[in-house]
Amino acid sequence: MPTLFRWLLRSFTALMVLIALALAFVWTVLSRSIPDYDTTWRVSGISGPAEIVRSNANVPHIFGPTDADVFFGLGFAHAQDRLWQMTLLRRTAQGRLSEIFGARTARIDELLRRLDLYNLSIQSVAAQDPETIAALEAYARGVNAWLAQVNEGALGRGAPEFFLFDPEIAVWQPADSIAIIKLMGLQLSAHLEAEVLRARLSMLLRPERLRDILPDDPGQGVAALPDFASLFPGVAPSRAALDIPADPLSPFPRRAFAGASNAWAAAPARAAAGGSLLANDPHLGFTAPSIWYLARLELQSGGVIGGTIPGVPVVMAGRSEGFGWALTSSYLDDQDVFIEKVNPDNPEQYLTPTGWKPFETRRSIVTIKDAEPLTLTLRWTENGPVLPGTHYDLASITPPGHVASVAWTVLRGDDRSMTAAMRLMRARNIDEGIAAGADFVAPSQNVTMADRERVAMVTIGHMPARDPGHQTRGRLPAPGWEAVNRWQGTLPYDSTPRFVDPTTGILGNTNNKTVDRPFPDHVSYEWGDTQRIQRWLRLMRARDVHTRESFIEAQLDTVSPAARTLLPLIGAELWFTGEPAPAGTPERRRQQALALLAEWNGEMNEHMPEPLIASMWLRVLQDKLIRDDLGPLADEFTHVEPVFLERVFRNTEGASRWCDIIQSSPEETCADLARIALDEALLQLSERYGTNIESWRWGDAHQATHDHPTLGQVPVLRHLVNIRQSTSGDDFTLMRGRTSGKAPDPFLNVHGAGYRGVYDFADPDSSVFIISTGQSGHPLSRFYDDLGELWRRGEYIPMSLDTGLAKAAAVGITRLEPR
Repeated sequence: MPTLFRWLLRSFTALMVLIALALAFVWTVLSRSIPDYDTTWRVSGISGPAEIVRSNANVPHIFGPTDADVFFGLGFAHAQDRLWQMTLLRRTAQGRLSEIFGARTARIDELLRRLDLYNLSIQSVAAQDPETIAALEAYARGVNAWLAQVNEGALGRGAPEFFLFDPEIAVWQPADSIAIIKLMGLQLSAHLEAEVLRARLSMLLRPERLRDILPDDPGQGVAALPDFASLFPGVAPSRAALDIPADPLSPFPRRAFAGASNAWAAAPARAAAGGSLLANDPHLGFTAPSIWYLARLELQSGGVIGGTIPGVPVVMAGRSEGFGWALTSSYLDDQDVFIEKVNPDNPEQYLTPTGWKPFETRRSIVTIKDAEPLTLTLRWTENGPVLPGTHYDLASITPPGHVASVAWTVLRGDDRSMTAAMRLMRARNIDEGIAAGADFVAPSQNVTMADRERVAMVTIGHMPARDPGHQTRGRLPAPGWEAVNRWQGTLPYDSTPRFVDPTTGILGNTNNKTVDRPFPDHVSYEWGDTQRIQRWLRLMRARDVHTRESFIEAQLDTVSPAARTLLPLIGAELWFTGEPAPAGTPERRRQQALALLAEWNGEMNEHMPEPLIASMWLRVLQDKLIRDDLGPLADEFTHVEPVFLERVFRNTEGASRWCDIIQSSPEETCADLARIALDEALLQLSERYGTNIESWRWGDAHQATHDHPTLGQVPVLRHLVNIRQSTSGDDFTLMRGRTSGKAPDPFLNVHGAGYRGVYDFADPDSSVFIISTGQSGHPLSRFYDDLGELWRRGEYIPMSLDTGLAKAAAVGITRLEPR
């Protein structure tokens, strides 16, 4: 027996040693792709010595003898830290994900090929001005210089992901950077899905109910729109949910995640220190690493610092010494769906206002790993590319003998958005900043600007020119053969909304409605916010003058105006009512929850139970209101719609009719439904978090999910690459944390401010910024998640253009010398 024990012990020890050696080997191999930031590289493609000074937060400060050398350095730094992310973005735009991910991404690739995004990017290179082309070429040389170093020095293939997927990396080209900006255009628009959903609902609901569930801003009359069924009689109503699969690798957002952001500015007269203030926090889906990358470029025109996107040689949001710019999604209606009539005698033709015309066609082959290639026949009409019914559930609203096409401003081959972004980055004041936006095409943005003396906001991006007689006003799919429905070019730049030197001295945008203009100058019928703007107005009006700290306080505010508005309405007949109930009963649980909510101020604090109770109550209540009318189509309303609930409980235009469950004999009241929904919500929470209500924490449910797009769902590895954090806020707070809306974890924080910045032009070097993860995309790097905890706590790092300060605590200085 002792002998057996000794052999077992020896075997176990040997096994442990082998495992340790294997882990050490894997660590050694993978860690070779962690860059050495304190070294000298001899590279081709620069005119003279350049420096990349890495601050203590690993923010590169890039210096060079020419602007081209600075852009070279940015490409080099991006590739050092985010090579996998850059190549993944490029593959996505090219429609080539399936070459490494197989059949899982074939549908994504098919849609990208049909939109022809990458070919349009190649065409758009020639449309840029000479300075922008020079910057794109220099940036590409910088990326390729790092690729050369990886190959020559066997630096772990450049990123650990390349050990799991195809390690071949094509050289970077100027078109790749333009394609990534176009890809952002896809991520920031969801009007196409909104049109399909409105069409589906219009065939199920009476006009007054449609106004309730998809409410319009005051003065916008949906009653004037034609019934979709009358436009296309061959389409059958359906309550089935939209068939739109979700994938972390897809660049096409669902309607609830079509981009969001906050930005506000104060003129010197409203700033305590006498200099303009500017704050910005653009919202995108959370990933690890973040889509944002902090950088400083020392150009001939001066230094610029802020948030960049790996793959693009531009500071997208940031500041120079005397000028700052901030981005928010404008929600401009830049998409229209057209139903095209196919010639029954010749399926290669479609109907136009002047008769039958042939489709423009082209073949494309999608290579799929471990499967047969997919051959596509791409088709275009005069309105835009034809999309099959399998995408966006277009089949559900397309009658027999027809196909759907889409017009979209991002689908241009003469797109000068890159040139506009370069000019905005180089602008020295508001006048130059506004002028820079003239060439911007897509994605449309509200740009809030501040220089030392003034503030302004302007909407940039092409706005489609629609005929006043458009049959559906761009809100429903329209007959493509009717001339009145077709785009007539784009509106002039000076017709887009702009606000310069406001008399109040303060302006801002939370994706709220910015103008109240009649169609076709309306900008949009779909806006991204009706709640945050209320809280922002209150905070801005609360002070005569503002400071950097008050702007930070507003950026991190977690009070939900939706909760403060809705809870008194839905609980109006429940507060402090009911007979005493024994412990453990639903009645007692309800009384406990109502007692907590009655004393609550609406702060969505991660450590409190009230946010969790309120969020689940509103979620269950909305589902009960709409499911008997919509059936499975109710699944499309994944998030609480505050305007809808307020209409119902205020009985606006008779909206309380939703409270009566049609399929039941009794006539339910809104108070009945509110009580039933609260009981069900508390039951669900008890089953998940235990029966002690006071111990529930909002942060347990509202974790920020910075997940790795490709490895984040792989067992074991996901624990190494995903970053999860307990967070405050919700869908309607200024510190917005957009929830997933999907069971079993509907409150996970999946979409929010990956970048935050606050700039003070009274003392520019006191400006601050932060991103949600870290600068490195390497999971083994100490800079992979080091900024994430600061971000979670609402802290920032210095945003200084002081070279000495950057060098004083630098983690390394990379020197690039001509080979």
